[in-house]
Amino acid sequence: MIAALCESFGPPENLVLRNLPDPTPEAGEILVAPSRVALNFFDTLIIADKYQVKPALPFSPGGEFCGRVIALGAGVEGFAVGQRVAGYCSYGAARSRLIVSAADLAPVPDGLSDDQAAGLFITYGTTLYALKQRGALQAGETLAVLGASGGVGLAAVEIGRALGAEVIACASSPDKLAFAREFGAQRGVDYSTEDLKETLKRMTGGRGVDCVYDAIGGEFSEKALRAIAWNGRFLVVGFAAGDIPKIPLNLTLLKGCAIIGVYWGEFVKREPEAHRANMAQLFAWAADKTISAHVHAVLPLERIAEALNLLKERKAQGKIVLAVPQA
Repeated sequence: MIAALCESFGPPENLVLRNLPDPTPEAGEILVAPSRVALNFFDTLIIADKYQVKPALPFSPGGEFCGRVIALGAGVEGFAVGQRVAGYCSYGAARSRLIVSAADLAPVPDGLSDDQAAGLFITYGTTLYALKQRGALQAGETLAVLGASGGVGLAAVEIGRALGAEVIACASSPDKLAFAREFGAQRGVDYSTEDLKETLKRMTGGRGVDCVYDAIGGEFSEKALRAIAWNGRFLVVGFAAGDIPKIPLNLTLLKGCAIIGVYWGEFVKREPEAHRANMAQLFAWAADKTISAHVHAVLPLERIAEALNLLKERKAQGKIVLAVPQA
């Protein structure tokens, strides 16, 4: 098999392609041939040794994929050789043969492309968990999405609309806001030219937004929190801007609001039944076009450094996907 490997921590350009022996599944495991591997912002951190998950060298980046079952380990039920599946593995997917636990796979419904299915686990899985289990977002509430045109932000726009919320996209340019509106955002704030707090307050008639989805961090987090409504929920999803904000805790007292952490990977481990129900909902929404699972670009595996740099430089609008050789 061929694998993209991180053999030394650093930038995406450090990654190398290696030919490795094909693995063999053990009891409870499945051997999958990924056709598509979706990348995420955290992949740029994990290869630089700046992420909370720290795999031993060498390893492959890539935490979600779509492909076909090649072989079944002893005791595996519910899957068949040749079946199309998608799954999550935290890291290690950027290779042409992959061993995963049967519990980490889901069948892919007809009508859903490999490109779309590969990217539904992490960004959309994180977002449904954030908005449903953590944020308890209700129909008719207002949701402000920071970084609304990126992969995870776009997921929040689409899932927010699917849950019946009024979605306010927040992004750094008119083009990005226009893109978010194509996928369901009703209104937008260009925080490169507008004051985020004042604009959100004005858009909600002074009341503030019910829920903030923040995968960006940096200087805009506190501004968004200051625009939150009484009993509002501020969802901490990530820090794509690079800086972890230091929030004055008196704001939670004055606004009666909650700052809520969203750690999807731990949710998957601790609440597997709820995770499976969430994924079933996402696959159903994607199959019936309620959500688009929009793909920004599909690049061949050998261009993985270019693909990761699109995420690192925040140039992606939607998912970045690798096409993996099938030989």
